[in-house]
Amino acid sequence: MNSEKQYRVDFSAQEQKIITQSKKIIQNTYFGTFITIDEKGQPRARVMEPFVPTDDFIIWLATNPKSRKVHQIRNNSKVTMHYFDKTNLGYVSLMGNATLVNDEAIKATKFKDGWDKFYPNQKEDYLLIKFVPEILELISIPNGFTGDSLDWKPHGVVLRTSE
Repeated sequence: MNSEKQYRVDFSAQEQKIITQSKKIIQNTYFGTFITIDEKGQPRARVMEPFVPTDDFIIWLATNPKSRKVHQIRNNSKVTMHYFDKTNLGYVSLMGNATLVNDEAIKATKFKDGWDKFYPNQKEDYLLIKFVPEILELISIPNGFTGDSLDWKPHGVVLRTSE
């Protein structure tokens, strides 16, 4: 499953503004809601503590390998990460694909202080999720990103293409 789409570099000026505002909302929002699809097709949401996205919007998350989300990602890699900024009346939704990463070297670079109580045995209790979003959606009322006035569709950017 190494068919990762390429991050675009040809963003329009408007898309660059959407991306910049999205990064601000994500930085102001410590927790995010991570949404997977269960075996019956039901979306399942949980609040998580994601790492700050990389410049190309790759988002890392940590979990227990026995969690439901791991089973759900193995069955359906399509996921959504949602950040809500109540203070500034805005949100960012990112849709894409997740993969499970159990590489000890990568896991060591992502382990945070204080996680020992959640993952007492790092080798067996700790697993990473690499989320590669393809689509970004934004609403940011104070910054003029209010969405479509008729159907309320948010401002969007395609982040990755198949090239």
